[in-house]
Amino acid sequence: MSFYHQIALTKIKGVGPKTARNLLAYCGSVQEILETKASILAKIPGVNSKTATEIAAKNYQEATEKEIAFVEKHQIQVLWITNPDYPTKLRNCEDAPLVLYYKGNADLNNERVVSIVGTRDATNYGRKICDTLIEQLKPLHTTIVSGLAYGIDIAAHKSALLNQIPTVAVLGHGLDRIYPASHRETASNMIYQGGLLTEFASDTKLERQNFPMRNRIIAGMADVTIVIEAAIKGGALITAEIANSYNRDVCAFPGGVDQTYSAGCNYLIKTNRAHLIRDAQDLCYLMNWDLENTKTQTQLSLIPTDLNQDQLHIYHFIKEKKQVTIDKISRFCNWSQSKLAIVLLEMEMNGHITSLPGKVYTL
Repeated sequence: MSFYHQIALTKIKGVGPKTARNLLAYCGSVQEILETKASILAKIPGVNSKTATEIAAKNYQEATEKEIAFVEKHQIQVLWITNPDYPTKLRNCEDAPLVLYYKGNADLNNERVVSIVGTRDATNYGRKICDTLIEQLKPLHTTIVSGLAYGIDIAAHKSALLNQIPTVAVLGHGLDRIYPASHRETASNMIYQGGLLTEFASDTKLERQNFPMRNRIIAGMADVTIVIEAAIKGGALITAEIANSYNRDVCAFPGGVDQTYSAGCNYLIKTNRAHLIRDAQDLCYLMNWDLENTKTQTQLSLIPTDLNQDQLHIYHFIKEKKQVTIDKISRFCNWSQSKLAIVLLEMEMNGHITSLPGKVYTL
């Protein structure tokens, strides 16, 4: 199937992803859709006479040829929905775009794809969480996805670049521009360590409604969407709601009850729309990702230097067992319950161990 037919279908007024899929189901191919008479197209459920006439009029030809010239000149990949490089997780969403334009080198079908979203008015608290989380995710070989917007989005992209993690920006416009313009340098770097992805052609106007459309791609191509900071209204919450509708996991970092830009995160957690997480280890536990096994043997052999004798005693036991219940630790140490509780609490507060559900501990 040529790029011409693929792109042409997206240039027809009134034909969105759902209508296009409906047409494909009845006609069998894009070429067949474009060559079918309006009177026959109008009989397809969900296709009105106006749309059928628009398809048959072939007013898309000039715009299609212009777009093909643009993608060839700038070496942009045109990913049709059946293309093996098209994001598989996104393909499974009923409103996934039929065509994506992509410039970059990141694998859009990486085993672990994490979307990170949040407020455009990020605080120091939000940026610190973002930087720490992404640094912790490095051993997992994830791809980080966001929207190149101000605030948390650009913080996520920059942190991923700094940690040499592939990062993909999903744009609310064509690849003929970068918005906001101040993020152009970051976007340029991402082409070599990630990529730029959009469903919008090069002549698309920069319109407000494009960005909620962009958000469904951010949610749809990821295993999990993480909200770091968000007000009670805004694009981050829209993305979280879309991810929930796709039956994807959503996580949120909690914030102070009096903080405007944490109100959205707290709301998502309160209403069971997002899992509360504090770090990458919480995320890995939720997603059943093995963070420990991704670390090098050198990293695993390092023993914290601030452990006292009692803590070291427990540390070696947990390291040997990987995960161990408090009852087994108690039998191993043969201490009083009060002493054991104090030692475990100190180790947990210092970040040496983590408490899992069922009173299970791991390093």
